[in-house]
Amino acid sequence: MSRVDLHSHSTVSDGSFPPEQVVRMAAEAGLSALALTDHDNIGGVTAAIQAGKKEGILVVPGVEISAEFSRGTCHILGYFFDPEDKTLREKLAYLQKARAERNPKIAAKLQDLGIAITYDEVKAIAGSEQVGRPHFARILMDKGVVKDFNEAFERFLGKDKAAYVDKFRYQPEEAFAMIQAAGGVAVLAHPYTLNLPDDELTGLLKEWVNMGLKGMEVFYPDHTEEMIDTYSRMADTFGLIKTGGSDFHGNNKEGSVLGDCGPRGCPSLDVVDQLRSAAAQR
Repeated sequence: MSRVDLHSHSTVSDGSFPPEQVVRMAAEAGLSALALTDHDNIGGVTAAIQAGKKEGILVVPGVEISAEFSRGTCHILGYFFDPEDKTLREKLAYLQKARAERNPKIAAKLQDLGIAITYDEVKAIAGSEQVGRPHFARILMDKGVVKDFNEAFERFLGKDKAAYVDKFRYQPEEAFAMIQAAGGVAVLAHPYTLNLPDDELTGLLKEWVNMGLKGMEVFYPDHTEEMIDTYSRMADTFGLIKTGGSDFHGNNKEGSVLGDCGPRGCPSLDVVDQLRSAAAQR
């Protein structure tokens, strides 16, 4: 069966490999298709698509947009949009600006905690267009402050932790609209991270489907068999496309492996056709 990985990151956001290398690695892993879904940034999509043609692998235009709703934050994946859409680029640029403004504040908080760190160090290790919290985590590991990424987020970088700094996010319905207006289709990423009881998630999905949500990331490394069954039933209830991905970040996320979408594996190439069809019918 042809496998596809619809969730990956490059140095354009907080991954450790350039877009072209991520595509090459996906081809070497035997994947039939890959979506590059950098955080709030589509700057690597065109290069990835070109690399896909060279490597013989289909590259789906993708993005992962940070959003905020009444119970917390969520991530919305977008697929098959026009990478050159001016309005989408402008709206994403606003999110990138919010990230850029947050990062020095994180460095300052770490300094206030007595950690010898400068923002210049973080930018140097990132070597990317967009610095993210995993880059701070790597610096903390390199300095021996924490032993791994999990500890870095548990102690310092996770929401409400010692060095956490919030940032602007769009509402989910705004993210759906941005993606749709650019010709794409919107999918809820890793639903387990919403930390909602099943009945509340069901109610939320009902609202979001009416706002334009078309799919849900059912297959994901941190989803258990039970979660996959639950999310699959929810997807069936609302007619959502069941997607999956590894959330590959390279060396910037422990256990991150292209083509590892959890205990049931990655979805088949049929899912790509479903997404393409949904985008065409928007």
